[in-house]
Amino acid sequence: MNFPEDLKYTKDHEWIKVDGNVGTMGITDFAQSELGDIVYVDVDPDLKNITAGESFGTIEAVKTVSDMLAPCSGKVLELNPKLEDQPELVNQDPYGEGWILKIELENPDEVNDLMDSTAYQAQVGG
Repeated sequence: MNFPEDLKYTKDHEWIKVDGNVGTMGITDFAQSELGDIVYVDVDPDLKNITAGESFGTIEAVKTVSDMLAPCSGKVLELNPKLEDQPELVNQDPYGEGWILKIELENPDEVNDLMDSTAYQAQVGG
């Protein structure tokens, strides 16, 4: 299991990497391993804003569908275009090529409410 130290984590297994006022987010290595083979990532292409703690889309695996909850609020800048044809990237590289969404942070202080790598690892028993 991989728990990069430069990311922040939610209790619902999403991650965010902050660079200036831009946050790149996705689901954790733990989440993708629990879900199994991911077959579809569903985020509305017209999505303009997301709110911390609220669903911004779903991720579908062979046997289940799960909501993805926003770690922080912000304006949507980009959806990962590769996931439309290659949703398995979330399984193969959840912190790299399998990122899901980029946002402009509305309130950068929200990141302080998230877990660091050590706390998230303790939560999932890693």
